[in-house]
Amino acid sequence: MKTSEIRELTAEELNKKLADLKAELFNLRFQLAINQLDNPMRISAVKKDIARIKTMIRENELTAQKN
Repeated sequence: MKTSEIRELTAEELNKKLADLKAELFNLRFQLAINQLDNPMRISAVKKDIARIKTMIRENELTAQKN
């Protein structure tokens, strides 16, 4: 997911996407533990997406505080 796509999402959509990505990360880690993971690079991609979304949530909070 690109940053430009994340910037267009509302706060509710960001929180929902964050929950979805955390669930996906859990499932990927579970697959890794039982040796059924096809693409191990997906774990790092999901982690980076989670970080991007958390950053945007925090940025939105800070801009709301300034106003």
